[in-house]
Parts: sequence; C-alpha cells; structure tokens
Amino acid sequence: MKTYVKVFGPPLLQAIRALERLSIDMPQVAIMDTLITLSTPDLGDERAATEYLSTLGAVSVERSKNIISRSGEELGEYDFFFEWLRGPSVEQFYELIDRIDEALAPLGCWYKVTTKPR
Repeated sequence: MKTYVKVFGPPLLQAIRALERLSIDMPQVAIMDTLITLSTPDLGDERAATEYLSTLGAVSVERSKNIISRSGEELGEYDFFFEWLRGPSVEQFYELIDRIDEALAPLGCWYKVTTKPR
C-alpha cells in the first residue's frame, strides 16, 4: 500500500525535505519523491542512496537500507509517497497524517493525501 502526497503551493522544496526528515523515524515506510528521482539516478546503487540520505541528517545504517523505495519511481502526479512495508493499521495511518500536518504546518502549504493498494 502506498500513501501519495501532492503538495500545493510554495515552498515545495522545503515541504519535500520536511517529509523526508519525518520518514527517518518511521521504519514501517519506505519513501520516494521528486528530489530523490532527480538526485539519485541509480536507486539500486547503495552508495548513491547513502550519499543522498546523508543530506537529511542522522540516518542509521540499518534505516538507510530500507528508507528509499525499491518499487520504482511511480510518482505520477504526486510529489512524494510513503510505501508501507506492511499493511498499516488505522492508528499508523492516522499517525502519518498527524506527522504530515506537523511537518507542513509551519510552511503554510496545503497537501492532498491519497492511499492506494500496490
């Protein structure tokens, strides 16, 4: 299952970076976004992925192995997605929405969330 996020209004770059940072502490998800697709052309290259992740701050070696989605760059019209490694509980989904709210509120941008099965 994937939860897609479409960000409306500036600052888009800051919004994507905020979503990346919040995902570090969510081991139940992998992520993909427009910045990753532009910055890391070879997503299978572990060194390139680790280098990109170093821009987010402290990411453990274990987390760096599963934080970037391996299912491809299926963003479509969205800016970001969270890929659930296991089906989320209702509580986990609500926690994600709360975290997105907290991360994006200071930026003043709006967003839309869409969850789809794989």
